[in-house]
Amino acid sequence: MGTGNGQPSFVTAGWPVIDCDIHNRLPSLEMLYPYLTDYWCDHCEESGFFGPDANDYPVGTPTATRPGITQPSEDRPASDLALLREHALDAWQVEYGILTCAYRVQSVHNEDLAAALASAVNDWQIEHWLDPEPRLRGSLIVPSQNPELAAREIERLGDHPGFVQVMLPVRSQAPYGNRRYHPIYAAAVRHELVVGIHYGGAPGLPPTSVGWPSTYLEEYVGMSQVFQAQVVSLVSEGAFDQFPALRVALIEAGFTWMPSLMWRFDKEWRGLRRLTPWVKRLPSAYIREHMRMTLMPMDSPPTAEQLLQIIGQLDSDDFLMFSTDYPHWNFDSPEEAFPAKLPKSLARKILSENAREFYRL
Repeated sequence: MGTGNGQPSFVTAGWPVIDCDIHNRLPSLEMLYPYLTDYWCDHCEESGFFGPDANDYPVGTPTATRPGITQPSEDRPASDLALLREHALDAWQVEYGILTCAYRVQSVHNEDLAAALASAVNDWQIEHWLDPEPRLRGSLIVPSQNPELAAREIERLGDHPGFVQVMLPVRSQAPYGNRRYHPIYAAAVRHELVVGIHYGGAPGLPPTSVGWPSTYLEEYVGMSQVFQAQVVSLVSEGAFDQFPALRVALIEAGFTWMPSLMWRFDKEWRGLRRLTPWVKRLPSAYIREHMRMTLMPMDSPPTAEQLLQIIGQLDSDDFLMFSTDYPHWNFDSPEEAFPAKLPKSLARKILSENAREFYRL
């Protein structure tokens, strides 16, 4: 893992690394049966329910899995952690890895079943991931379609030292600034957890404002529009004024679109701020204070000079946090994942220190 010019990269020179987006995959619904009551096990068997159906990364698409990484399978669940250690933790000398389990209980219309599945997934994460591997931290899965039930799950496990954030898919039934989600934010703040908004989801609504796309390419490219809508909603509807300690991570969102959004948002707020008197500062100020973004996927691997230009436009050295998005395929080499010619102080911030402070690791 060199830089291609004979010089070691930051990640191979003993620099601390905190990876903010590592996916732990549940091989099958049956893996959750030990954590579900007999009632829900029988319900799943009798109804033919096979689990949430979001399919954010369809099997076989080039974005789904990096070449050479074996997918976990139902008949060898114990190997999942071994694979993750080999490909994600050890390969990058990771000090902490934050798990982002994409088990989309939000797509389950039976809200009680969704809540039961969320609890089961979280208990499964504790037993099979967090307890055996001290370098890992987890994301709480919650039934966000019912914020009261979601808050109940946060209260149940919010003080567990292995969990550092609450996971929400970026596609939702309503914009996340809507006050219906306040119970989730109140519980997250109470337990000092980050709210992680992650790529994907299947709420039953189109992923665009003009209807359903025809291809996976349209949905994949257009997901940044959904992230932008959530950012505008959270600031405009006063979530950060209502919850001053709320921290939000935008995970697997890209990041090069954020400067232009902040510029437009600030400009329009100046002319329309009488409509939202609770927004007392520039929208970009709320974004810089309360939000962070993960590094992967990048919109074409930038050179160090290009990355510095984007960071300058963000006007913050604290905004980006390193991620590999394991096992998804966003880069071919460490140099594409992280340019080696950045100033050392900035490199250290992105590789570990921004996440360490934001997640309070």
